[in-house]
Amino acid sequence: MSAPHREAQGSAAAPLTAARDGGAAADVLQILETAVGGHLPLRLECWDGSSAGEATAPACIVFRSPRALRRLLWSPNELGLVRGYVSGDIDFDGDIFAILNLPDVIDQVAHHSAIGLGWRERWGAVRAASRLGALGLPPEPPAEEVRRRRGVLHSKARDAASVSHHYDVGNDFYRLVLGPTMVYSCAYWAQPPSATFSVDDAQRAKLDLICRKLGLKPGMRMLDVGCGWGSLAIHAAEHYGAHVVGITVSAEQADLARQRVDAAGVGDVVEIRLQDYREVVGGPFDVISSVGMAEHVGQSRMQEYVEILFDALRPGGRLLNHAIASVRALPPPAKGRPGFIDSYIFPDGEVLPLSSTLDAMEHVGFEVRDVEALREHYALTLRAWTANLQREWPAAVASVGEARARTWLLYLAACVLAFERGHLTIHQVLAVRQGDGGASRLPLTRGAWLQEG
Repeated sequence: MSAPHREAQGSAAAPLTAARDGGAAADVLQILETAVGGHLPLRLECWDGSSAGEATAPACIVFRSPRALRRLLWSPNELGLVRGYVSGDIDFDGDIFAILNLPDVIDQVAHHSAIGLGWRERWGAVRAASRLGALGLPPEPPAEEVRRRRGVLHSKARDAASVSHHYDVGNDFYRLVLGPTMVYSCAYWAQPPSATFSVDDAQRAKLDLICRKLGLKPGMRMLDVGCGWGSLAIHAAEHYGAHVVGITVSAEQADLARQRVDAAGVGDVVEIRLQDYREVVGGPFDVISSVGMAEHVGQSRMQEYVEILFDALRPGGRLLNHAIASVRALPPPAKGRPGFIDSYIFPDGEVLPLSSTLDAMEHVGFEVRDVEALREHYALTLRAWTANLQREWPAAVASVGEARARTWLLYLAACVLAFERGHLTIHQVLAVRQGDGGASRLPLTRGAWLQEG
């Protein structure tokens, strides 16, 4: 992270003494380079005041205590480094993007490649750790790490627990990161970021884009699956006269969404339910939106998910599914080696290739009419959220604690690079449940139906 944030966060360890060559840093840097399989153009400092690497490098990793190295020995992979950073045993000095943008590192993480030490390399690392006094029992993982999960994968109870881990960390914290729009999904940058067009403007543009794609008109009934803090539901009611049911399994989201609905004066036409998508009643709906929700569904339940939405939609109705996707099918993480995102951010989350989602939609009877990729838009959105968090760092730490704030900074910055480099993307898919005789009720051109409303 940047130096001001490093100072703001502080550390229980004693401050580093003047750097000198050799010492622990040379051994630790060699271990890191072995783990990633190549040279790392960075500077490394250690608890004994030693330094190694490139003196003029834009990024520096700081191992603040022997426990940092011990974490890496017991988990010689991405997770060990994350545990060290989240716990404060490892720090970044300089631009966090410079750290994460090291050659090949983010590429390997994105592709679930092997970052770590084989048994032969691990034995060499153990010998080095012995010389440095870093051997010992495995340190406890940070409290923010998800432990053993109970229940069947993507059962209602387990999904609710996974969603709660991510979303029920405090609405005030999310407000610091997301801004006043409280929209936690890719914004739509109708113009480049500037002093006159912020992430809040881009989020409002995204909400409006969704409403226009759905062809909302006064009196239409809309189901918003994974409604978050109610921003889309409120926008649809205020600007398009829609009657909206929003559902979420996050209790904190539902509470604040209801408050925001009342404050906006649309409580008579917007209902927020604490409800799983498998429990939806009250259809059929004229349109359905699913924004940032499908990532929680999972491959094994995707067809069931879209079938439920199909059944809840009237003939001729539209579905807009807005979801992150992998650019190509990814291999699963190595067994017994959960990655950072699964362990700290989105337990049980699954990012599927677009083809899997489209296949499920078409299998249940949807007609896919439009797909728009917004990859670069999400990179810009994530950079804006990262900047918000860095700017509001003291307040964020006061809200959720330093360890959780660190997990979020690491998560947001890593996702920026994943989208910029093209490992992840995001799509808005517009699909129709055909009416009688195959009617779609869509105008003939995209330009025409984007002007609806």
